[in-house]
Amino acid sequence: MPVHPQTRRFLEFLGAWSDLLGPDPSIQDMRRVVGSALPAPRRELAHVADLTVPGEGGPVPVRLYRPEERGPLPALVYFHGGGWVVGGPGNVDAACREFAARAGCAVLSADYRLAPEHPFPAAADDAWAVTAAAVRDPGRFGVDPANVAVAGDSAGGNLAAVTALAARERGVRLAHQLLVYPVTDTAMDTPSYAAYGTGYGLDAASMALFMDLYRGGADPADPRLAPLRAPDLAGAAPATVITAEYDVLRDEGEAYARRLEEAGVPVELRRYAGMVHSFFLLPELFDTGAEAMDFAVRRLRAAFAAPTRKDGP
Repeated sequence: MPVHPQTRRFLEFLGAWSDLLGPDPSIQDMRRVVGSALPAPRRELAHVADLTVPGEGGPVPVRLYRPEERGPLPALVYFHGGGWVVGGPGNVDAACREFAARAGCAVLSADYRLAPEHPFPAAADDAWAVTAAAVRDPGRFGVDPANVAVAGDSAGGNLAAVTALAARERGVRLAHQLLVYPVTDTAMDTPSYAAYGTGYGLDAASMALFMDLYRGGADPADPRLAPLRAPDLAGAAPATVITAEYDVLRDEGEAYARRLEEAGVPVELRRYAGMVHSFFLLPELFDTGAEAMDFAVRRLRAAFAAPTRKDGP
């Protein structure tokens, strides 16, 4: 379908933003701009706290959200986007508060290490560390260790998918994986890359830069970097995959959903017509973003209400 009118206005805004950054912004410039996220209403919650959990590279900062003080609650471990290079929990604060309040769960938002200072597999290691903490030390967070899900957008969706595969390998049964326009491959050669590589928000050149900074010298076929290349996805957590029509990442996200389905993993894929990358986190700009959040919340609530998983870490 044609680009949605709200998408056009958003792209005009991004164009003005890019003009302020200039033609060759530094990583620090990009982090500064992304850090000054668009103001959004933030839901009040009973409990929000900044903590750390132990990780292979040192303590991993985590922001804990709880809609009520009493527990235990199901848990959602959330990984922010930003190409593994920019962004942080502040950029997904409003969304994490919505998930906590509306899905009735505790949310652990991971402030994983960023490239290029910390290339692959630092972010993946930190993502697993936060998820493992929710399962192995549930009393600290007031969560049910048998009812833990993972979620993320863009590069965070990549980390959620990678973490779900790591959980499978370690015998941890996750309740769900919510993947919002996830990065699932390193090839960047899909039709959506060719069609929407410039002028739609997330440019192919930017994605290539982020991928290079994160990947470093790693094998591009490593499943911890490119989960689409994992030889077998059977046994991974049930999934929800959300994509945007005008997004370079659309095709690889949808290919991952198909691979999950072929492996016997319950999965629901939903593409949002007329939308671009980032729409999910901007319901104040995109009516469809609010619709997608409603859908994601319904999927999480259903997953948390499913029969309790008995397997431990």
